[in-house]
Amino acid sequence: MGFVSVLTFAQRLVAERLQPGEPAIDGTAGGGVDTLFLARASGPRGTVYAFDVQEEALARTKERLRGQPDLARVELLARSHHEMEEAVDASHHGKVAAVMFNLGYLPGADSGIITLPETTLPALDAACRLLRPGGILTAVLYPGHAGGDVEASAVEQWAGSLNGAELEAVTYRFLNRQGPAPYLIAVGKR
Repeated sequence: MGFVSVLTFAQRLVAERLQPGEPAIDGTAGGGVDTLFLARASGPRGTVYAFDVQEEALARTKERLRGQPDLARVELLARSHHEMEEAVDASHHGKVAAVMFNLGYLPGADSGIITLPETTLPALDAACRLLRPGGILTAVLYPGHAGGDVEASAVEQWAGSLNGAELEAVTYRFLNRQGPAPYLIAVGKR
């Protein structure tokens, strides 16, 4: 029996904290996997904000959501994740239960369009401000693509510098996989 993937583990951590009706954010909509997960968990009384700079990602996410029952209201936003604080309704500031990031690039699309530390780090800071006490932020990092190692290192340094009295950070990674394997950093707000 093996360990669960970093994506599955991120969803498990979020499922422990996100209650029906609570707002949530997918900072990188991509193919819509996390958006759908959040929309199911938040349910019909909830709201999910999904950000992506690529129209193709938002179209994939919209298609993944189509016909699914009992979902939260999902706002698909063609904006960078670093703009989330201004895009999220003010009534949800400090009340968001979960923010998920799946950093890197959109599989099957232009692999030259990647998330970058210049926007990811401000997005992570904004996400922490938007979280409610007891809320969680998850960031899946992919050091194996061009630029991914730089971003992963920057996110690790960011997480290591957080005020431990307010935010606690953990890492979930495989230590003996061949090549640079994806890994997870999770941040919980106290």
